[in-house]
Amino acid sequence: MTRNPSELLAPAVAVLLVAVVVASVAGAWPPFVAVESGSMAPEVERGDLVVVTSTDRFPWGGLVGAAEPGAPTRLGGAGDVVVFDPPSGGQRPIMHRIAFPVTAGEDWTERADPALVDGDCAAIAACPAPYDGYVTRGDANGEYDQSAGIAPVVREEWITAKALFAVPNLGWFRVGVDAAIARVGLLPTAVGFGGVAALTGGFSALLFGRVAARRTARDERDR
Repeated sequence: MTRNPSELLAPAVAVLLVAVVVASVAGAWPPFVAVESGSMAPEVERGDLVVVTSTDRFPWGGLVGAAEPGAPTRLGGAGDVVVFDPPSGGQRPIMHRIAFPVTAGEDWTERADPALVDGDCAAIAACPAPYDGYVTRGDANGEYDQSAGIAPVVREEWITAKALFAVPNLGWFRVGVDAAIARVGLLPTAVGFGGVAALTGGFSALLFGRVAARRTARDERDR
């Protein structure tokens, strides 16, 4: 049985439509984030796929830090987990938990957990806070990002999305694509993965077509 191109492309179109629907509900694009490190373990591991939403999307509006009273539980801990993109050149977006908000000029180490701070305010480049923003931390890390030098105080405008839940292991494909793009470039990666997808789709269509043809022939013999 010969399949036309529209039938071969149907699964890819369906996946794209699902992504568009999820994005319209979540208010963020892309609506999924592939986790590339273990800094949010054990709740979120490398290779997991995290569904995200915009920070002001109903009913998840606003940003809440882990230290705030009544902080919601997100991904196994108190406080919102956010994706933020520091302006420093070459750094990839980071997905960590908000610890607490800070104001410009504040010595935020005075209300920080001492076990998560390396030294006093004078020893930390991001202290006092140079502007209003947030102190953040990866759940698996032993220090706040701003104490460890992972990120400066996070401005609200750097935050691109808020994490809702994680699906184990579904992010490995995205991690592989990103690694391939970094190694060989966007166009060769697109051609390579496109070729693999086309071959897989063609083989699957051929296989299912033969199975269907055999069933039809068998049914006709049994009549």
